[in-house]
Amino acid sequence: MKLTSLLVTFCFSLTVFAQDYHFGKVSKEELQEKFNPLDSSASATYLYKYRKSFYQYDEQNGFTLITEVHERIKIYNQEGFDYATKSNRLSVSGGSDEEIRNLKAYTYSLVDGKIVETKLSKDGIFKTELSKYSNEYKFTMPNIKAGSIVEYKYRINSPFIYNVDEFVFQHDIPVKKIEARFEAPEYFSFKVNVRGYLRVMPKKSAQSDKITFTGRTEDRSFYSEDLNFTKHITEYDIENVPPLKDEPYVNNIDNYRSSVKYELSYTKYPDAPIKSYTTSWPDVVNTIYDNSNFGQELNKKGYFEDDIDALIATVSDPLQRTALIFNYVKNKVKWNGYYGYGTDDGVKKAYKEQVGNVAEINLMLTAMLQHAGLRAYPVLVSTREHGVPLFPTLEGYNYVVSYVKLIEGNMLLDATSKFSTPNVLPFRTLNWQGRVIAEAGGSTLVDLYPKQISKNSVFFMGSLTKNGDLSGGYRSIKKNHKALSFREKFIDVDRDDFIEKLENKYDGLEISDYEVKNGLDLGKPIVESYKFVKESQADIIGDKMYFSPLFFLKTTDNPFKLSEREFPVDFGYPSKTSSKINISIPEGYKIESVPESVAYALPNNLGKFVYRIQGEEGKIQLSLTSEISSAIITPEYYEALKAYFAQMIEKENEQIVLSRI
Repeated sequence: MKLTSLLVTFCFSLTVFAQDYHFGKVSKEELQEKFNPLDSSASATYLYKYRKSFYQYDEQNGFTLITEVHERIKIYNQEGFDYATKSNRLSVSGGSDEEIRNLKAYTYSLVDGKIVETKLSKDGIFKTELSKYSNEYKFTMPNIKAGSIVEYKYRINSPFIYNVDEFVFQHDIPVKKIEARFEAPEYFSFKVNVRGYLRVMPKKSAQSDKITFTGRTEDRSFYSEDLNFTKHITEYDIENVPPLKDEPYVNNIDNYRSSVKYELSYTKYPDAPIKSYTTSWPDVVNTIYDNSNFGQELNKKGYFEDDIDALIATVSDPLQRTALIFNYVKNKVKWNGYYGYGTDDGVKKAYKEQVGNVAEINLMLTAMLQHAGLRAYPVLVSTREHGVPLFPTLEGYNYVVSYVKLIEGNMLLDATSKFSTPNVLPFRTLNWQGRVIAEAGGSTLVDLYPKQISKNSVFFMGSLTKNGDLSGGYRSIKKNHKALSFREKFIDVDRDDFIEKLENKYDGLEISDYEVKNGLDLGKPIVESYKFVKESQADIIGDKMYFSPLFFLKTTDNPFKLSEREFPVDFGYPSKTSSKINISIPEGYKIESVPESVAYALPNNLGKFVYRIQGEEGKIQLSLTSEISSAIITPEYYEALKAYFAQMIEKENEQIVLSRI
């Protein structure tokens, strides 16, 4: 086995050595490759990734950031077709736009032993305005089939010298070869932020460079003058990078992807003062608060004062005032789906037209609460999709919610979700910590993960027939995030479609008398109930009958499959499911054996599973509790968590044995 692995690695190394990475030099050997020798499950592989970011000077515009990209991707099967599309998000500000230039792109296929090239046409290029701050430039390669190779190169010209895109070294698919280079003049000082678990060792060097200034003197004669400076260079040369595959219960896999981010801290030109770009979180907070789309909008109150005064005129209790204003905003202004901590059209227009982005709705909510005499503050949030803001940067946050300090306890509110309740934020916002912005411009951190447990209480009554069919009733009571999640899936969809999906989820369950109570009464838990029939829920062998007392409710698959895990398990919120199951066995049968009652626990009270069962006089009663008491479980407990789920699933699938009398 060791010899075979050694030979595969040796042959793979020879293949890498023989490859020509110049653009257009795709080989037959690359096209004939059926799978990645080091990861046969990969649907595609980056054969080559090249990136160079550097600064170029011209007398009219000063320094411009240039990024050159060259990528070659092998597509093994249809699942890899997504990698034939490349998307770039380009920044726009004040008429200054990032631009993609010199795009060259080809698809290569092997037809009758010959390499066939298909050039990307203009029809495959799409430009979309995402917002007034960014555009999307996307292209899709032509003539894609299993075995194809796509290759493209382009450059991005950016006037935003501080906006160096992250160097990403690890992807969802393997990478055979990476070459990356970053060049910056001595006048620029960068913070280097490294993340991920892949060990990357850069090579650093310096070179002399010069800027040539030209012009004419007063007597109209031509002159040329050179300014010599040092250029700092960082290079990366990496081979055989394994994929970083997404796992269940990860808030954002990009938080753990191997990458390097260069963030411009300040510039210092000859005979000029230092110009700072990013230094600390207080600087970032002050910059955001001073932005006309944030602080000024928060301070506007005239457009709502009369309405809020009338709303709370007879209410003095702070908690009741908070609830009234929160519900008022949720019903008054609809979220348009756009994120951002800054307003687009302003709070006044959003209030008038009854639609707005995240900032317009929640800054409006905060201003109304402040007007009502409450200690309310905006909270900067990075959504789960956006990632965790580890370093001080203006791009670290993309969302804002409201925070209220009350005697009864502090409260987080998000009025973009009509089903959200106090301290039950939408799942998209449950991402580590938010930054509370106080009156004086200071900030403090607040934990966005809830402490209160979201509960689901299940009551299940079933009757088995002699042929193993099951009928009965199901009832559940859902609270907090369990209720929020259900409402988001149920309220605004077609009920028949919802029931059909539920029947399909349980593989042919027949549901009748389906009912949901308190769907729109957010102060009460969701109560879901229905009657059901499901065939063949017991195996009949000879004179014995076998079945799991959980039937179609049992868990069958362990979500944790990796032997080890380097990043946290993120459940989003603590939860508890309690089930009471009562089963009537068919006449003519008696209970021969039932599973043993057990209790399992995770270390440090992170979770518990309690299984209590008894059977007598034709009845089986099962009491089941499954609880995860922490939203986050760190990697040190992964092995214990994986084993805990394995034990729980095994127990849920253990069978009761009935024998014919």
